[in-house]
Amino acid sequence: MTAPAPAPAATDLRDRPPGPLLLGVRHHGPGSARGVRAALEAALPAAVLIEGPAEADALVALAADPEMRPPVALLAHAVGDPGRAAFWPFAAFSPEWTAIRWALGRGVPVRFVDLPAAHTLAATDPTWGDGEDEADGGARIDPLAELARAAGHEDPEQWWEDAVELRDGTDPLAPFDALADAMTALRERYGHGGHPRDLVREAYMRLRLREARKEFGDAVAVVCGAWHVPALARRTTVTADRALLKGLPKVRAELTWVPWTHRRLARRSGYGAGIESPGWYGHLFSAPDRPVERWMTRAAALLREADHPVSSAHVIEAVRLADTLAALRGRPRPGLDETTDAVRAVLCEGSDVPLALVRDRLVVGDVLGEVPAAAPAVPLQRDLNRLQRSLRLTPEAEERDLGLDLRGETDAARSRLLHRLRLLGVDWGTPAAGRTGTGTFRESWRLRWRPELHVRVAEAGVWGTTVEAAATARAEARARAAGTLGEITALAERCLLAGLGAALPAVLGALADRAALDTDVAHLADALPALARALRYGDVRGTDTAALADVAAGLAERICVGLPPACTGLDADAAARMRDRLDAVHTAIGLLPERSGPGAETLPDRWAGVLRRLAHRERVAGAVRGRAARTLLDGGRLSDDGTARLMGLALSPGTPPADAAAWIDGFVGGPGGGLLLVHDERLLALLDAWLAAVPAGAFTDVLPLLRRTFGGYEPGVRRALGERVARGPGPAAGPGAPVPGFAAGLDEERADGVLPLLRLVLGPEVPA
Repeated sequence: MTAPAPAPAATDLRDRPPGPLLLGVRHHGPGSARGVRAALEAALPAAVLIEGPAEADALVALAADPEMRPPVALLAHAVGDPGRAAFWPFAAFSPEWTAIRWALGRGVPVRFVDLPAAHTLAATDPTWGDGEDEADGGARIDPLAELARAAGHEDPEQWWEDAVELRDGTDPLAPFDALADAMTALRERYGHGGHPRDLVREAYMRLRLREARKEFGDAVAVVCGAWHVPALARRTTVTADRALLKGLPKVRAELTWVPWTHRRLARRSGYGAGIESPGWYGHLFSAPDRPVERWMTRAAALLREADHPVSSAHVIEAVRLADTLAALRGRPRPGLDETTDAVRAVLCEGSDVPLALVRDRLVVGDVLGEVPAAAPAVPLQRDLNRLQRSLRLTPEAEERDLGLDLRGETDAARSRLLHRLRLLGVDWGTPAAGRTGTGTFRESWRLRWRPELHVRVAEAGVWGTTVEAAATARAEARARAAGTLGEITALAERCLLAGLGAALPAVLGALADRAALDTDVAHLADALPALARALRYGDVRGTDTAALADVAAGLAERICVGLPPACTGLDADAAARMRDRLDAVHTAIGLLPERSGPGAETLPDRWAGVLRRLAHRERVAGAVRGRAARTLLDGGRLSDDGTARLMGLALSPGTPPADAAAWIDGFVGGPGGGLLLVHDERLLALLDAWLAAVPAGAFTDVLPLLRRTFGGYEPGVRRALGERVARGPGPAAGPGAPVPGFAAGLDEERADGVLPLLRLVLGPEVPA
């Protein structure tokens, strides 16, 4: 990172009134950070007090570690309840971070003076670091918006930029004095401003300030939110402050440093003290000079990486436009609005599409901080850190794709780690559509590390001290608590993917018990696909799945017995669900190892017999009968003549149109159905003849189902069907066969009806 801009010249502070130096800031404001650095250089205090949880005093020395790279955050969580957590984020341009680094670099003691996290976490709704949570209710004010409104500005962010971020001045204390006066006026008018818990926090801060003054005298600097400055300057008694703190709830808390991101600093992420543009503020703080020129150069480089043609001339013109806009709008220098307008007009040629990339990657950004290995962490987090290093999986804030070849030892270990973390609720990676396939050696993942995952890791620490042990214990607990057979089979699949062989006995025991008691064929059919995938994955990964194969074979046998009766008497919605189950079971049986059933009959043979009974049984719902016939045809277990006979029966005049349409949807709906009609003219002719014979009164009833069926085909398939209908029957259809879609002769009167439209489109030269 480029070194920050030099601080303004020091000011003689001898004329200031006695007392501590109160530096009221805006959290994560680069202008405040520059001012804090200059004020500290001028005052040279004997101690620096920071708004933050008091327990963090034990961790502050880590801020000077070379491996500590902001943005970072203090994470506090309740012991025994890691989900009760709070964060105190710091960016490189945060005034508090600047003060901490200044003090540590000069050997000046640093103390955190805000309410301890032990009390904050005991609240019903813990704050995210700065006390500006939404749990207290009441009328709330935004101090920044109030000051902007008083100055005649509608946009608080723009007013702050003009007043502080883009300010040129030599007196480092001028903005702090002005902000203190303004906040004093606001506090006199609004009191706590809708933040009653601030009164308790400020009482604690005053007590800590008194302790520091006893130890260091008045040579103490306090860096806190400007809103709190009037409260810290107010004279109160120790008794009154302690009375406010009496009886506060308390929990045992643990604190550590964790990496943070610019994206999580943004207000749109839900962070109460967030800012709109952390990337822009970071740039203002780090740029040594010519911030607009450097910003435009970065934007141009980003757009070039995205294959947008941006030249040096574009950059020069964009800088000129930003300067001109600032002058026209009466601003001291170009701000974010001017630079954004210039980027849109010049670099993006007026398009908001590439501008969205600039806003996402630069204005907000995906910067991810780092913390040293010496930072305290729960054992599970330490094991995860070790695995990340050994497997060369670096957490990144920016989303990225990861392809894994499971035949390689490293990639297989990466896959196991990601699956184990998902079992623990730590969704660092999510499976992505790609080269992943059932039973294949490849997986595709989409990775993105979010700061809140540190909390998830802390929560998962109750299950074990290593990722493998914790995932195993979590899987066993989920197996015991599973409510349905499908949940257990899905869990068995995830255990195999995660390589958790130690958890399989408990999972398979629960699976066998549940399967023995569950008589609902729908539940059995829902459970089998996950078992089949687990068997195939286990084979690919070299896992012993013999016990799982026995359970899967038993489920398949029970489905073969119970499926035909379960497919009768179904309404349209239930039939559609059962058709989907039939597809899933058929795929699953194809993945299972072949075993001979009673009478040396294999499972695929038994399943084919079930499909035949479904295809020929009239009481079975039309969608299921049609799909059974199609499945038999695709598997080579039904001849073309047999298919035509079944279709003829299903579309006979005596069949209600709605039932016939459901059969069509089951037979030719889904992948490959359109190609089947393209290549089999007999089936197409039967379908066309039935469609032409549907009574007018029933046609509107079956039209939605038919539109859904044929609308699901690929455009190329629909075009091929149209061409096939236009050509008429081929030799295979036999002499005298009807021409699908055509009458016996040309209706010239109907054909002439298109001529007016053609004349309108092509002109009057179209003959009458």
